[in-house]
Amino acid sequence: MKPGILIATTNNWVATARLAIAMAEAGFEVSALCPPAHPLRKANTVSRAYSYQGLTPLKSFTRAIEASKPVLVIPGDDLATCHLHELHRKTKQQAHGSAVCALIERSIGSPASYRLVGERATFIQIAQDEGIRAPRTAVISTDADLRRWISRTGLPVVLKANGSSGGDGVRIADTAEGAHRAFHKLQAPPLLARAAKRSLIDHDHSLMAPSLLRRGRVVNAQEFIDGREATSAVACWNGKVLAGLHFEVLEKISSLGHATVLRRIDHPEMSAAVAKIAQRLNLSGLYGFDFMLAAATGDAYLVEINPRTTQVGHLSMGEGRDLPAALFAAVNGQPSRPSARVIENDTVALFPQEWIRDAASPYLRSAYHDVPVQSPELVEACLRKARKQTGREQPPMPATFVPAKYRPSSENLEPLMAREIGSRYE
Repeated sequence: MKPGILIATTNNWVATARLAIAMAEAGFEVSALCPPAHPLRKANTVSRAYSYQGLTPLKSFTRAIEASKPVLVIPGDDLATCHLHELHRKTKQQAHGSAVCALIERSIGSPASYRLVGERATFIQIAQDEGIRAPRTAVISTDADLRRWISRTGLPVVLKANGSSGGDGVRIADTAEGAHRAFHKLQAPPLLARAAKRSLIDHDHSLMAPSLLRRGRVVNAQEFIDGREATSAVACWNGKVLAGLHFEVLEKISSLGHATVLRRIDHPEMSAAVAKIAQRLNLSGLYGFDFMLAAATGDAYLVEINPRTTQVGHLSMGEGRDLPAALFAAVNGQPSRPSARVIENDTVALFPQEWIRDAASPYLRSAYHDVPVQSPELVEACLRKARKQTGREQPPMPATFVPAKYRPSSENLEPLMAREIGSRYE
């Protein structure tokens, strides 16, 4: 019998659907807790899907856990991780909650780390205590705090709000005036109109409570590091890194948005930093780490932890670089066996992200174009989402090389894609 996992997410990111496919290929039976319109429901490897209710999130999690009986819960976004933290805190106080607490601890690690991963300034201080290179970071509560920070550290300044991800809640200011404007915008509670739109259209209720309660966010100032962005995705087990992927970011959807093209790199300083944090916080499950590689020296500065899977967590790039396979091996007490679908091209163009950014991008041909060929319905869902985001009636689909046995047959699939795929395997 296959061990079951529950992928839990509160938003509609495609990355969690990609992870579901990879987890199933690694040997897990996959269930999902997600909003009603999530692409996870199009992934043909998801055996059961449960509805996430943003107004009663802990009940949603409890019902899905009781129904699916997973050996692991994999959070797909920061809010899902926060819900697991809160569920652990509440069930710990109940006599019958020990099994749920044990599941959460097995899935994401020691409860002693839960508060730390959500507080940016505290996390950076821990990294520095471990001897990890990291930019100075401090909580900014008032305009006076910000003036003192700029006086000591200079400009530009990076401002980040706790509880944000994917570039949402991050601003870089080159002037003092711009820094103060950004600070007030980040600190303010979400606008009710924005919260209502997110709730009604995206089925994401995460902004409703902060908006209605007029609850602002904690804002941090971080030292600006001139350099190139890099990221790590790792699978951990009881404080040990089982497998890891390290990438340099080549293209992004926007200056502060998520990456769309990445190149795998070997960087000993990044590997060492991730291993130290995993051990210090006794992490388990899937985590992401963001770095800046200094322009002048290439030194790696750890700038952030993502307490969840990231958009590259599904990629298999060989021994020690296959996160789903590593977790499956840990759960079963077996040696890790990487997926048969090993990506040999070090440069990866994420689908549909890079296509949305630039339909004529050369990376769509030169890089490994990460189309989920195993799930034609998910491809169609991604294409529909791309049309909605870009406003293109029939966006041009670049040549995508797909083995014949995985070719989508649906008549609703983009005609240009159906014509152009497959030439490498003819």
